[in-house]
Amino acid sequence: MSASDESDWLPFYLRDHFAGATAGVQLFDRVANGHSDETVREEVAQLRVEVGEDRSALGSMMTALRIRQLSLTMLVGMLGEYAGRLKPNGALLQRSSGSDVFELEALSSAVQAKSRVWETLLVLAEHDSRLDPERLQQLLDRAEDQRQRLGDLHARFLQQLIGR
Repeated sequence: MSASDESDWLPFYLRDHFAGATAGVQLFDRVANGHSDETVREEVAQLRVEVGEDRSALGSMMTALRIRQLSLTMLVGMLGEYAGRLKPNGALLQRSSGSDVFELEALSSAVQAKSRVWETLLVLAEHDSRLDPERLQQLLDRAEDQRQRLGDLHARFLQQLIGR
């Protein structure tokens, strides 16, 4: 039995994660270009490269499983990320420190969701030879490293903010 034969849930699940990954890459771009702290911008720019590679890896796995990548969900996710840029933050013409903190938390949440898809696919790999368990474990380990790096950035930035 292959992962795609398990039930109809897998294509929807992976498309939703791919849509989230697409919006996540855009969020990483936004933070890398707009965060008030230069160190955060530089580290997030490095993470953005990895996150883009992870999105590509998910797309390749979807192709191997014969699951289309484009969907209405992806469009909605992209529009949602753009709409998030319009939220009021108490500062009409500039970014607020609250936005900087929230965006780091949003990046951590995105990486956590990505970890879950790798965990799910790792379980499915036991039943589907089209999925490479070693590669999935590498991606899961990298997601944990990304989560830790984002946590460190968040803590450091908060300390700077409180010290102001």
